[in-house]
Amino acid sequence: MSTQLIDTPALDEPPATARAGRAARRKAQARRARKRSLAARYLGYVGYFVGAGLISGAVVHHPLDPARYTRIALYGVLVFLAATVINEFILARERPGLPRMLVVIGASLLLSFGIGMLSGGLQHFDDFPARGAVRIPAGVTVSFIAYVIKDADTPWHRIFSLVGLAVLLIATVSFVGLRQLAASMGESAQGGGHSHGTEEETKQDEHAPGRQEPFPPAAPSRSASPPDGGAAEEPGHDDGHAH
Repeated sequence: MSTQLIDTPALDEPPATARAGRAARRKAQARRARKRSLAARYLGYVGYFVGAGLISGAVVHHPLDPARYTRIALYGVLVFLAATVINEFILARERPGLPRMLVVIGASLLLSFGIGMLSGGLQHFDDFPARGAVRIPAGVTVSFIAYVIKDADTPWHRIFSLVGLAVLLIATVSFVGLRQLAASMGESAQGGGHSHGTEEETKQDEHAPGRQEPFPPAAPSRSASPPDGGAAEEPGHDDGHAH
């Protein structure tokens, strides 16, 4: 028997196995850290809904006050993108590269507006039937396309799959049906009676140029003097004094 085989020290763990073990421990520690970050997960979850809610309200009410609701839409976009950064990058198992990061941010922005159009159109369809008939199917289509682009596990060409065809069919049918419903409801020129205006806006509308104010009632005229210049006498009073 060769003494070389006896004297060779046995390795406790192969180098490749040791590296794999260290990588597994790091992943386990990262998972535990993510589970402990309750505040980050909460903010990321709520941010999606708050951002989409702000955008939906701004999309619906924009004609009433464009400057105000444009600012609200921008706030909603910032909140939604902040939630995207938390969920997709900070809490993600693997950090994506810069190209993928830009794609996710752009798709998230598109997704937020799609959800906003769908949600706002559903909430205020009775107030704005004609606009709701356009926003609801557009929101369905835009949100589906944005979600497919944003989802890392779904290839982008799935947009043209059977699911995508079904979404397109649903959007088309809903557009035709909602247009018919909006026409039957007879949306008024003032936006379907949507009463979110302030008292000041109402006063400004009352005093708008071209609006004619009603004439005040004419004061009762006194009896004309008789042709001979004498004083007019009250009927039933000979002395001319009113009692």
